[in-house]
Amino acid sequence: MSVPCAIRRCALAALLSVAAAGPALAQTWPEKPIRIVVGFAAGGFTDVLARLVGQKLADRLGQPVVVENKPGAAGTLGADLVAKSRPDGYTLLLGHSSSNAVAPALYPKLPYNVVRDFTPIVRIATTPLLLTVNGALPARDVKSFVALAKSKPDGLSFASSGNGTSQHLAAARFMLATRTQMTHVPYKGSGAAIVDLLSGNIDLNFESPPNVLPHLQTGKLRALAVTSATRSPLLPDVPTLAEVGVANAEMLQWFAVLGPSGLPQPIIQKLNSEINAILKRPDVAEKIASQGGEIVGGSAEDFAAFLPKDTAAWARLVKDANIHAD
Repeated sequence: MSVPCAIRRCALAALLSVAAAGPALAQTWPEKPIRIVVGFAAGGFTDVLARLVGQKLADRLGQPVVVENKPGAAGTLGADLVAKSRPDGYTLLLGHSSSNAVAPALYPKLPYNVVRDFTPIVRIATTPLLLTVNGALPARDVKSFVALAKSKPDGLSFASSGNGTSQHLAAARFMLATRTQMTHVPYKGSGAAIVDLLSGNIDLNFESPPNVLPHLQTGKLRALAVTSATRSPLLPDVPTLAEVGVANAEMLQWFAVLGPSGLPQPIIQKLNSEINAILKRPDVAEKIASQGGEIVGGSAEDFAAFLPKDTAAWARLVKDANIHAD
């Protein structure tokens, strides 16, 4: 036998061995603890979802599910860790639209491909943002706010949790839709941004409902609109942007479970089935709704079809609004 022929035969045997390992692994999975990586600090909605789903998943699968926080770079550090993990079902990502759809448009040197390097399993939920202003601002609704913004270009300021974050993108989309221009003030997190919004140092913030709800109730902040297509059950009196005449400004953050590329199909199906069952539990639905979230669920195939379209939509917004991560 020639040496090249022997090499080819060895290579073929190795490939067949890898292919056979997938089904065998899936039949016994899980045999040890599962890790869910969260690319954000503990306490945020991504972390809340990971722990909520992880606890229920542990009960159903009979193995511990450990949540590991790897915060940094808008969730991309945690996503990169999972992208480079073994596709054996023991390392999963509680992904966010920032790290798994927006990031390619913001980071030219992103170390992973959001479509090629992950296995979509299931979308968990979406949340809208609230157009929130300081209670002392004279604008009482979106129409008067837009008029105020147009009367003083760059005179009003808006906060975000950092360049390229959901808050930044929502404000950019709003400015494009209303032909207004405001000054962006990025912070290192929602906490500091809300403190300055409360003090009046900042005029506006597009923020997640749970983060501002207590301040809306005291009147220190005022919600003018919500970025979802329908009103939030948490704040049924707050109109949508479309209802107040602002078209093409709808925006939702999404949260989902993904694995590394190459995850065996039986494991994908098992995880998708179990998580969809978890999302139907009344206590889980109540917890997600209390955070302003709306459950999505669905098949892995639906999620896989959604990802490229969503990534392209974010890329258009980043380009049109000339947004940069630095």
